[in-house]
Amino acid sequence: MEDLTLTFIQTDIHWENPQANCAMLEEKIWQIEEETDLIILPEMFTTGFTMEAATWAEPMNLTTFKWMKQMAAQKRAVITGSYIVKEGEAYYNRLLWMRPDGTYDYYDKHHLFTMAGETAIYTPGSEKCIVSIKDWQICPLICYDLRFPVWSRNTPLAYDVLLYVANWPSPRINAWDTLLEARAIENLCYTVGVNRVGKDHKGMIYPGRSGIYNYKGITLARVNEEEAIVTQTLSKAELAHFRDKFPAHQDADAFELLS
Repeated sequence: MEDLTLTFIQTDIHWENPQANCAMLEEKIWQIEEETDLIILPEMFTTGFTMEAATWAEPMNLTTFKWMKQMAAQKRAVITGSYIVKEGEAYYNRLLWMRPDGTYDYYDKHHLFTMAGETAIYTPGSEKCIVSIKDWQICPLICYDLRFPVWSRNTPLAYDVLLYVANWPSPRINAWDTLLEARAIENLCYTVGVNRVGKDHKGMIYPGRSGIYNYKGITLARVNEEEAIVTQTLSKAELAHFRDKFPAHQDADAFELLS
């Protein structure tokens, strides 16, 4: 059983400025000195959480896609984070999972944040995405998805790591902390939450609190509201041992998602 080393970047985001954000993040990515398997960027890392999708959306295989492909190849690590993608007439808050060899998967945010108008602009995704690194299975989700446990339910132990990228604001940060721990405990998995910091153009403050939690909900790494680059190694053997000694998943309710 191989360990998994991941690195998250908690950063401020230049409002609606993809070029500046990619340049800034490239510098931070090159600051990662440790060998790492996975580099995680926040939600909408090229723009911030904007509803101006018509202005900032990109087709797949264009600028941000090519930038992530280049960074993944150069760092020899998977790079993931979400940005705005247009397909036909639809806009998606899309998480791209870019591998060093240029192959990729993606996940479109399923639960759109009505209170910010996201449902009026973006199209929700309908499929979860389970991806692999080494012998690890990882389920990447986006921000508001964290509030909906049925969508992320680990049945039957489909993944080992649950990952959320986010722009989660200060007024609701207690929910962020609590739900990340809860998702780890109820799904018998490691859970990673990567939030941004700083202030957007509306004055909304983002307090970070990115963190990594083990299958017991115990904090392995967490930062507050400073910009930070954090690398953590996860043990597959320890996860397997816990699941073997405490197989709560065997008593879980069976269900099927209809939509």
